[in-house]
Amino acid sequence: MTLTPDLRRSIDQIRDYLYGGGYPNPAQNAEQLSFLMFFFMYEAMDAKRVRAAKRPGTEPYTSAFDGMWTLKNPLNAPDEKTKEIPKDRLRWSSWAKGLNGERLVSWVRDEVFAFYGAIAKEGVTNFMEGARLVIDDPTVLSEILTRVENLNLDRMDSDTKGDLFEHVLRQIRQAGELGQFRTPRHIIRMVVDMVNPRLGETVYDPAAGTAGFLVAAYEHIRLANSTVAGTEVAEVDGKTIRRGLGDTLSREQQRQLAETTFFGNDVDPQMVRLATMNLFLRGLDKVRILRRDALTRTLEPSQKQELGIPAEGFDVVLANPPFSGRLDKDRIVDDVKVGTTTQTELLFLKYMLNHLRTPENGHEGGRCGVVIPEGVLFGSTGAHKELRRQLIENNRVEAVMSLPGGVFNPYSGVKTSVLVFTRGGRTEDVLFLHADADGFKMDANHDAPVAEDDLPTLLEAYRAREGRRVEWQARDEDADWTHKWWFADAETIRAADFNLSAGRYRPQSRASVEHRDPLEILDDLQAVEREIMEELAELRELMTESKL
Repeated sequence: MTLTPDLRRSIDQIRDYLYGGGYPNPAQNAEQLSFLMFFFMYEAMDAKRVRAAKRPGTEPYTSAFDGMWTLKNPLNAPDEKTKEIPKDRLRWSSWAKGLNGERLVSWVRDEVFAFYGAIAKEGVTNFMEGARLVIDDPTVLSEILTRVENLNLDRMDSDTKGDLFEHVLRQIRQAGELGQFRTPRHIIRMVVDMVNPRLGETVYDPAAGTAGFLVAAYEHIRLANSTVAGTEVAEVDGKTIRRGLGDTLSREQQRQLAETTFFGNDVDPQMVRLATMNLFLRGLDKVRILRRDALTRTLEPSQKQELGIPAEGFDVVLANPPFSGRLDKDRIVDDVKVGTTTQTELLFLKYMLNHLRTPENGHEGGRCGVVIPEGVLFGSTGAHKELRRQLIENNRVEAVMSLPGGVFNPYSGVKTSVLVFTRGGRTEDVLFLHADADGFKMDANHDAPVAEDDLPTLLEAYRAREGRRVEWQARDEDADWTHKWWFADAETIRAADFNLSAGRYRPQSRASVEHRDPLEILDDLQAVEREIMEELAELRELMTESKL
């Protein structure tokens, strides 16, 4: 089953109905929908577990709807003497159509949320911690319940449910207070394809958001372990992608992939809830998304052991950490500090570097793919230069891909790049890739598919970089270089204060000089202006401290 236009339309209608009903916050609406979808699906999941427990050799299971429930609000009791009711009355099928008006709101708010909150508390991530019913208009709530039921989530496969929820998440169109925002899924898939996580490796996103990178890594590994018959073509966001069922995976490998491969955390409790639901819908309910700020709180070895976090570091780190955020310098943990900077994009990059697996005992160093604002690549503060120096001198920077300006619309117009590196070793040269188009119209919304797309060609150039390096070295330096990829050796980069901006090393040609897009030039100027403002803010802070 695929995500049909009718299903998309159904979600859009729910969005529009909530907005028209007085609930204009898209992130909050996505969260409320995630709770209601969970309530609906849990009844079928519980019944499936009951049936499975009857098979010989399986572990016993008691239905969550067996036993009695102590009412949280006495007003929900049928009479004054009743304090408890059968849990069976907390099934979706019992209350979603059986109640209406204020009684429905009171029941869902006080009993249903509490009941499923207790269930979530027993899971690896309590994604309902602090959850509450926001849709408190009886008419709106009743209509939304009917529309959620009409989605027929219990008849969908996990991929379709996941795609449906991704469509819900697409409605979140504003950046968070800490500079975080939803990463376009086609950009995520490209980064994942570049880093190429494999079965048996651990994958981590320290700023997980709605878990887009973890989901994409899961799909990437499944596709790599699928037969031709177990592979299908799906349409996502107006583009076709290949998906695999993972039909060559053994039962133990499936368990490993679902339970001990993926890790993440996020500081925002709302993002933790949405991420957990995004994973849950794909059968990844054992993946733990911690609510924590990775830059201000460290985990002790005993805590890592208890949480199942690999002590040796992660094989793969994938992330789009918050841009433009700043932290109180006194809260920053020592192992992520770079000079005196308080910029989150620099601190996160240092954090990710530290949490990659070190190359030892026959294991290669961990690999990282991260989306960063381009100021990280050319900033002139001491922290910028020192971090780039560490990357070049003590690690292997594999590639830098410059993304088109506007990729993150409607959230942000900041110019970004993808940085791919491996922990340990030493950089000999860097492959630079430049994308002018990413397959979507570069307007304020950036969601309309178009034919122009440099990403597939650049991804192929990255995968074949050994051959491309030979081609680059054998080039005629007097001839125009028309490819959107090129190399720069470490010595050249070192001489330029470790500048890693792709445009710095682009071979000059008459075509590129005469036809460079003015919008691209404006993007570069905006990135420079932003970097200057950040440096002035840092200088002002240092001068203020010196007067104290």
